[in-house]
Amino acid sequence: MGKKTHRKAKTLTLRAVQDCVDLTLDGRRRLDLSLKGITAVPKCVQKLFDMDELDLSRNLLRKIPDFIKHFVSITVLDLHSNYLEELPVSIGHLQALKALNLCNNRLTSLPSELGLLTNLHILYLGLNQLTALPGTIGNLKELQQLGLSDNLFTCVPSCLGKLKKLERLNLDRNPFLTQQMPGHKMAVAADSFYMVKESLLCEKCLDKCQTQKEKMENTDVCWN
Repeated sequence: MGKKTHRKAKTLTLRAVQDCVDLTLDGRRRLDLSLKGITAVPKCVQKLFDMDELDLSRNLLRKIPDFIKHFVSITVLDLHSNYLEELPVSIGHLQALKALNLCNNRLTSLPSELGLLTNLHILYLGLNQLTALPGTIGNLKELQQLGLSDNLFTCVPSCLGKLKKLERLNLDRNPFLTQQMPGHKMAVAADSFYMVKESLLCEKCLDKCQTQKEKMENTDVCWN
């Protein structure tokens, strides 16, 4: 019988990583390590800590190393489509971040340090296994877009009420609990769930929203 062959994890040299640096149309330095088949972030990446954007999407990453904290100047971090089950608390050091994409991973919870990213405008968390958000998410006062679709939320997180600049909220396809009869709750998947500013609604739509809100309050919809 022949010996089984084991595929070695793909590694990248410093030269290979440097070759992945390009300039965006507005002159920003971007390190694009997407689609490299890597299972771990190469340590040599630390030498390029002065990037403006970092793309590690569509790889086989299961964790983000603590040395991510050295990338204090990046404004865009793309980690979508990996196998991440948790985030390091050191992500709280990336306080220049304006956009963070964590879609399509295996996250079941988030560190409270995420609330330190007070310059975030965009946060995508869809296609994970989240059931709740840390209350510190309410500290993201500049957040305008939040994606929470395809998770396991049964309640709308109460911290969302503190996000005064939030313009887009996607909670599609979450198993929200609705009150069916006293003592019984039924899980329903929300196909469409969006948040918009009241100022963007016409008078008729605003009245309809307020009516629906009153109905929800009267039926004891669960708010986390």
